Amino acid sequence: MSVIVNGKAVDAAPRPGQCLRTLLRDTGHFGVKKGCDAGDCGACTVLLDGEPVHSCLIPAFRADGKVVTTVEGLATDDGLHPMQQAFLDAQAFQCGFCTAGMIVTCASLNQAQKKDLGAALKGNLCRCTGYRAIEDALLGRTNIEEVAAGEAFGRSLPAPAGPDVVRGRAHYTFDTAIEGLLRIKLLRSPHAHARIVGIDKTAALAVPGVHAVLTHEDAPAMLFSTARHEQAWMDPADTRVLDDVVRFIGQKVAAVVAESEAAAEEGCRRLVVDYEILPAVVDPAAAIAPGAPVIHAGRGSEHRIADVHRNIVAETHGEFGDVATALAASAATYEGTFTTQRVQHAALETHGGLAWLDDAGVLNVRSSTQVPFLTRRALCEIFALAPDKVRVFCERVGGGFGGKQEMFVEDILALAALKTGRPVKLEFTREEQFIATSTRHPMRVTVKAGADKDGKLTALQLDVLSNTGAYGNHAGPVLFHACAESISVYNCPNKKVDAVAAYTNTVPAGAYRGYGLPQTTFAVEAAIDELAIQLGIDPFEIRRRNMVKCGDPMLSPPGSEHSDVLYGSYGLDQCIDLVERAMAEPTPAPDLSADWLKGDGIALTMIDTVPPDGHIADTTISLRGDGGFVLTVGTAEFGNGTSTVHRQIAATVLGTTVDRIALAQSDTAHGGHDTGAYGSTGTFVAGRATQAAAEALAGKLKRFAADRWNVGAAECQVADDAVICGTRRLSFVGIAGTTGTRLSASGNSQGTPRSVAFNVQGFRVAVNKHTGVIRILKSVQAADAGRVANPMQCRGQVEGGVAQALGAALYEEIVIDDTGRVVNPRFRDYHLPSYADVPRTEVLFAQTTDAIGPLGAKSMSESPYNPVAAALGNALRAATGVRFTATPFKPDRLFPQLRQTFGD
Repeated sequence: MSVIVNGKAVDAAPRPGQCLRTLLRDTGHFGVKKGCDAGDCGACTVLLDGEPVHSCLIPAFRADGKVVTTVEGLATDDGLHPMQQAFLDAQAFQCGFCTAGMIVTCASLNQAQKKDLGAALKGNLCRCTGYRAIEDALLGRTNIEEVAAGEAFGRSLPAPAGPDVVRGRAHYTFDTAIEGLLRIKLLRSPHAHARIVGIDKTAALAVPGVHAVLTHEDAPAMLFSTARHEQAWMDPADTRVLDDVVRFIGQKVAAVVAESEAAAEEGCRRLVVDYEILPAVVDPAAAIAPGAPVIHAGRGSEHRIADVHRNIVAETHGEFGDVATALAASAATYEGTFTTQRVQHAALETHGGLAWLDDAGVLNVRSSTQVPFLTRRALCEIFALAPDKVRVFCERVGGGFGGKQEMFVEDILALAALKTGRPVKLEFTREEQFIATSTRHPMRVTVKAGADKDGKLTALQLDVLSNTGAYGNHAGPVLFHACAESISVYNCPNKKVDAVAAYTNTVPAGAYRGYGLPQTTFAVEAAIDELAIQLGIDPFEIRRRNMVKCGDPMLSPPGSEHSDVLYGSYGLDQCIDLVERAMAEPTPAPDLSADWLKGDGIALTMIDTVPPDGHIADTTISLRGDGGFVLTVGTAEFGNGTSTVHRQIAATVLGTTVDRIALAQSDTAHGGHDTGAYGSTGTFVAGRATQAAAEALAGKLKRFAADRWNVGAAECQVADDAVICGTRRLSFVGIAGTTGTRLSASGNSQGTPRSVAFNVQGFRVAVNKHTGVIRILKSVQAADAGRVANPMQCRGQVEGGVAQALGAALYEEIVIDDTGRVVNPRFRDYHLPSYADVPRTEVLFAQTTDAIGPLGAKSMSESPYNPVAAALGNALRAATGVRFTATPFKPDRLFPQLRQTFGD
């Protein structure tokens, strides 16, 4: 067949069943992405004879004789397509993985379609932005600024990868061609709990093109955690590369390595596995009850499992004061049990990677990861390799949200590359993302709270049961974090915590934006509101009377050995005031019948800006021959915006512009160490290392000029791409051109001391009392991010966090049946927010400067998610008088209580 792609004839012979998406990628058109392969996300959108289509749904042979335009083909020799330029001007992307398909769709819209964007964009999903910036692009708005040298920090500057993102040229994990590449497919367990008695490989190895079948017999015996942290004590060692016991439906059993994915899949189908079925338990309360099946039999405290016989991977218990006595003496008390569900990260780029051995015998792993350095460390330990024999790197990552703070594919990739000696590829399907990676921890949280007649808290108690699934990746840290800032943000003399994380035979839970705080905050903020209602105190006022003030101790039982959390800046009071004023402003009155009930709700949250016990970042910066700089950082870019902020920091310190800062990042071959981009550290920790390196280099530049001028270095300053002393000026180009001069400097941050960030969310909602349908009439969030490094980008992080949290609060839910099987492992059955679902959120920033963070900034990536469900629950309570205690707030879940309250 022959097809015209971006103006050029392409001759191709499609494979049986091949779709247009894979054909286009086979011919090097990498702007066409895979997000679902089911026509649900729009990442693969192209124009077919001028009409936008999801290329994953089009059989390749149907393109014969037709004209295909991908995002790469929109641009002309004269420059970008107007829609590409509009997305660049508005910075209408974060990770950018959806952007190519989104631009193609938007470029095809006529004026009538642009008037109903909810319908026009229903086929294109974005997981990062919250859609407001995409709307800005369609409206022709410009969100970026131009600034002078040395003034980059605090300004809305564009992402350095922007031009490549809008052209479809930004390189994600699989956007490369490698000769001799073998494909890996995984056979997965159909049982929730079973022992593998034997695996017959004979038929699989007989499939033409199959090179190897890897099982637990081929895998190292070492136990580890898929979770990646700087300190191993945080997670249990309960996982093998391939195990002889499977503990959830979807766990990998064997890997087939073949010339093609079709051959690898056929090899998987022909494997014969003999299972000994073991008793399974899918409910966490049943799992910790006496007599429950032991999920990790034979392992114990030496594997960092709290109580293997009770399926308890982690627990925490403690009390300050006497909660029971305080509750008995309180003027008002409240007790309630709240449940939160499993939700999926749904990053549009699925987990996956490439691995190969180079001529020097170095194992290279290119993967979609937030933690390349920690992944290299794990691979070295598992396969007994020296650090200089393993390289792990990523280029641009298509979303993470904590889900890629894991090692789900790199171990299999390494095993296959080492066994075959050939380059290999493993790319998860969307279904595999749902059934075999990780989710947010579902939790059952019982809260007890008391207050005196003036509304001062007398007691706060949490009883938490967290379901970590079959493996304990992140179980302990998520549990401890959930029980910390959610109650330490309030002053209260009597506090008690009893919390347990339980193993079950279900898909594992793991790190997810907010890291446990959304679940417990949902309960704690409901209790605060219920006390306010009983005492007749305004919701804002009761929080002002009880929230921590600058200098107050931040306490949660049983206490922490890590006492390095400080108020680098304090803006919670400003956030409360900002939201109160914004909520008081009139909003357009929607035309609603008397069946609709209206109410306002708020919630506040606090979050530590760094995980405890160290988070390390090394950076280097050097002067180039042209007077610019090369900044090398370990932090990965997956829509968190750190690539932009690091350049802003360096440019500000060195008195230059961001276009003079070239960035090399997220590659262990660059040297140094970086714990990873997670736990609100990308700016706060790695940014401090960048600031330190830039300041050290600025000092060297000044000393160089001072020596030439025979003056003190203190008399010099860097500004406008030069060192200046009075009327004398020595340009960076001049310094770089001096014979024998190569100036560079390094910076380091250890992640301590830590600061805290604050967020307050407000909602105004309307609820139909007869159907349970919810309409959000107003959404406001105020954030204390210290000195905001990039207002446009930070606003986007807040908007995206609110949008993602609304999805989880309103409808997102992984449904697991009684056998432990995920029954909705696809986007079509898992409602992700689309453009029409997301209200516009007004974002307000407190005016603070953090004394610890780089140039006064602190984190604002995961924290906007945390107060959303809680504020929405409080708004529903205000509207209906009913306290809904379980998410998601789907209409069918609300209907029974509404019917009981209001009748038919």
